[in-house]
Amino acid sequence: MDYSVEAIGAIVSRQRDYFLSGKTLDINWRLAQLRRLKEGVKAYEKEFEAALKHDLGRSEVEAYLCDILPTITEIDETLQGLRRWARPECHYSGLMCFPSVVTKVYKMPYGVTLIISPFNFPILLTLGVLTASLAGGNTAVIKTSSKSAACTAVLKRFVAELFPPEYVTLIDGGHDVADMCLAQRFDKIFYTGSPAVGKHVLAAAAQHLTPVALELGGETGNWCVVRKDADLKDAARKVAFFKLCNAGQICININQVAVAEEVADEFVEELKKAFTNQIGTAPQLEESYPKLITQSAFDRCAAMAELYRNRIVMGGVGDRVHSRYAPTLLYPIGIDDPIVQQELFCPLLPIVPFKDAEVDRLMATIAEREHPLALYLFTRNRRWARRVMSSQQYGGGCINEVCVHLMVKGVPFNGTGHSGMGAYHGVWGFREFTHPSTVLMGSTRFNLPLREHPYTGKAGKLKLKILKMLSR
Repeated sequence: MDYSVEAIGAIVSRQRDYFLSGKTLDINWRLAQLRRLKEGVKAYEKEFEAALKHDLGRSEVEAYLCDILPTITEIDETLQGLRRWARPECHYSGLMCFPSVVTKVYKMPYGVTLIISPFNFPILLTLGVLTASLAGGNTAVIKTSSKSAACTAVLKRFVAELFPPEYVTLIDGGHDVADMCLAQRFDKIFYTGSPAVGKHVLAAAAQHLTPVALELGGETGNWCVVRKDADLKDAARKVAFFKLCNAGQICININQVAVAEEVADEFVEELKKAFTNQIGTAPQLEESYPKLITQSAFDRCAAMAELYRNRIVMGGVGDRVHSRYAPTLLYPIGIDDPIVQQELFCPLLPIVPFKDAEVDRLMATIAEREHPLALYLFTRNRRWARRVMSSQQYGGGCINEVCVHLMVKGVPFNGTGHSGMGAYHGVWGFREFTHPSTVLMGSTRFNLPLREHPYTGKAGKLKLKILKMLSR
């Protein structure tokens, strides 16, 4: 479909009229829409899996594990908690507000929302965010990625079948269409993608003072730190699993591993074994191994590997026809090398040795760079790990584990600085797509003249004395 600024403006206008009708405010109605969304995901399961296979080379297991199951889980958590989350809060107003003693905080929807989703998890990062928007009582315009064309096509049919366009509409197309969307006045924007585009979204939103949530990858990537006391075999197994997942095209994936030089050689060998055990000796030829989203993404990955050809200790080969590039270990890499100062978003894994006694210097260097979306630590020194996790700035992470913090119910997924702003999942998503409105319940009886003029003379002195008493 060909879009224009006027056509998209008309879509937004119809959604605003629908929102202003008040239909989306009813909690029972919202719950019914979420149940409809869940049943739709289950009904479209095979179509989603086929589209993920076409766009990203995902196996049926990986498609279900990484996109479909988390989407259903997200909807289930929202269905279970929405009544409680949406209930107005009741607060005591305090003596300063006497005789009005009750204040309520209502959780109000923003209105018409724009969701811009990425290619790497096109089902989860579209429908997971949509779940939060609908739970909040909003309408939604969705702009999906043109790179994951098969998933976009299925999602477009899916949305059209489930919801009327004045409630939820999916728009396809490239960057020009995204800019047409950003030219409109939305009430809330949620963008998932790169920091560079995130800046563009934020600048466009500023023209209308539209609140924005950004989930970004971080410009200098997510670090995994392996200390000399770590269980190397366990760490290698988990790092290998995560780097294989979606061929490294994950915003919270490990961009580089810093490993204590005392155990670095041993860790590299364990990592080689772990990759081989999980995917074999020629992963670029394995049907179950995901592909890079486009041939240009494959070419960027291959070109970067060539720059470090003399430090490749595993991998370094690919199948350009099918856009698969083998997981590739680069070792040793310096902490100031260009490859560890950018988000890779591919199967390359630089390994940076450091002296274990100088681990705090390493963490200080990481802290000086742009804040990552994720941080992973492998060590038996839990005290040190807790100190690091409570003092560094990052989105989220794990100690002696990778990525599964994303699956915990009741906790936020978010970034900070160049890795994003805002948060969602469960109640945090509901909060992201609603704004709290404070309403004091006034009284028409027993109102005292304390706040009223005169402020001078005996009356003024008495009022000041009473006010100072109340402030103690």
